[in-house]
Amino acid sequence: MDTDSLWGADVAAAYDTPGTGMFAPEVVGPAVDRLHALADGGPALELAIGTGRIAVPLAERGMRVTGIELSLPMIDQLRTKVDEAALPVVVGDMARVRAPGQFSLVYLVFNTISNLLAQADQVECFRNAARHLVPGGRFVIELWVPELRALPPGRDATVWRCDDGYIGLDTYDVLNQQVVSHHVRFGAGPEATVGRSPHRYIWPAELDLMGQLAGFELESREADWAGSPFTADSSSHVSVYRLTP
Repeated sequence: MDTDSLWGADVAAAYDTPGTGMFAPEVVGPAVDRLHALADGGPALELAIGTGRIAVPLAERGMRVTGIELSLPMIDQLRTKVDEAALPVVVGDMARVRAPGQFSLVYLVFNTISNLLAQADQVECFRNAARHLVPGGRFVIELWVPELRALPPGRDATVWRCDDGYIGLDTYDVLNQQVVSHHVRFGAGPEATVGRSPHRYIWPAELDLMGQLAGFELESREADWAGSPFTADSSSHVSVYRLTP
């Protein structure tokens, strides 16, 4: 599965779901509030900016936001909301491409670091974030916790969501730390559509080591954008790393 098939025009056109799902105010609002506070008045860089789900409301608050994005169709959707002058975007790989300037905040939301399918690329993403930050700047990552405890013996798949018209399941390759998410959508009839996306999952402790290799130290880890405590039962986390002087 290449970038064009994963994040092509069809996916980009259907990506936004205004007011619902990941675009619901109760999802977007806390993330924007927290990132705005963590930027502390400085400019921010979003890696894998997509269609601007988080960057656009941050820019509307007066923040200077720049993006990096690999998918041209996703950028095209972003441009229907805001122009290049208000929210510049550099086209390229978030693990390697350089955006002009330095930033007080770099952030990577909605599990997107797992779209880098090799550990070396994920480490390089941390290093790229560090290259963009002023001393003492922050790198924020939102990431899910692998649900391996939910795997019954001898099984390699978990169903993580089952709603009317939608089933989401993950198939795991635990030897190579890979997972493929399957999204099955259906109506009243027998037909269904299936979308798939590959990921490399990362344990929180492994993520911290990646940070250390790039010169970061963990400042905080919470279960969500609202600041709920992170526990052994948390399904995701928001981790804030500080670039050591």
